[in-house]
Order: sequence, then structure tokens, then C-alpha cells
Amino acid sequence: MVILQRMDQDAARRTEALTEYLTITMPNMDTSTATSLSSLVPTILPDLYAKWITMFVERLLETVPKNQLELLCDGNEENAATLILIYIMFLESERMEKQIEDDLKSYGLEHSGDQDTGGIVADYLRAKVAQLKESVRGGKNGEGNSMQ
Repeated sequence: MVILQRMDQDAARRTEALTEYLTITMPNMDTSTATSLSSLVPTILPDLYAKWITMFVERLLETVPKNQLELLCDGNEENAATLILIYIMFLESERMEKQIEDDLKSYGLEHSGDQDTGGIVADYLRAKVAQLKESVRGGKNGEGNSMQ
């Protein structure tokens, strides 16, 4: 519930959550750049979030002892933050990166009649992240380009 609430917020909260994710996963990125990129990330259906969260919960229940789960889910703000961090780490696993890629491709196929556009969402995100990384790298060398 904590993770679903965190993911299912208004636009400002969504941008905040994405910014946090980007700054954790790309530590060389400054907050301003992460905020700019997070505003470009297209909204994904809540069904996908629910699917990924369910997968996370199932894995958590398989691997974490009950007493530790109770502690993580006690409503304490610090434990909720820990749970969210564990979820982010789960999303970064090789298995989930592939699952997310497959789900985004399927989503693209379901919402377009064109087989070639199946990976548009994932390709768009990859391209923007690559562009952003290059911008950050160039900016540190004094040659930064602004993102269009």
C-alpha cells in the first residue's frame, strides 16, 4: 500500500517520486536535471504499476522473514522509505528490467495498430536518459547542450 500510494499521486508527487528515482539511480545527475527529465516521462497505466508492485510483494513475501516484514510495514515513515528503496532496487534487478521492457513493449502494441511502434515508450525513455546523460557529462566539461 505504501508503494502504491507513492506511485499513485498527483502530477507533482509523481514528478517528485521520479526525480528521487533518477537521482538515486544516476548519482551524477543534479536534481534540476532529474526534475526536468521526470516531467518528460509519460504516464503509465496504474495497471502496470499494480502488476510490478504485486510482483515485488510476492518476492518480498518469499524472501523476507515475517517479523522483518511486520517491522517494514508498521507505518513508521523511516520504514516506509526503506520499503520504497527496496522496491526501487527490485525494479533495477535484471529480471525486472526485462519484465518492464516487455510490459512497456506490450503496452505500446496494445495502444497502437502498428507493430513498429511497440517499443516507443521504452525507446523514448532510453533516448531521453541517454541525451540527459550526455548533457550532464558535457555540462561538467563546459560543453553542455540544453535539452530540447
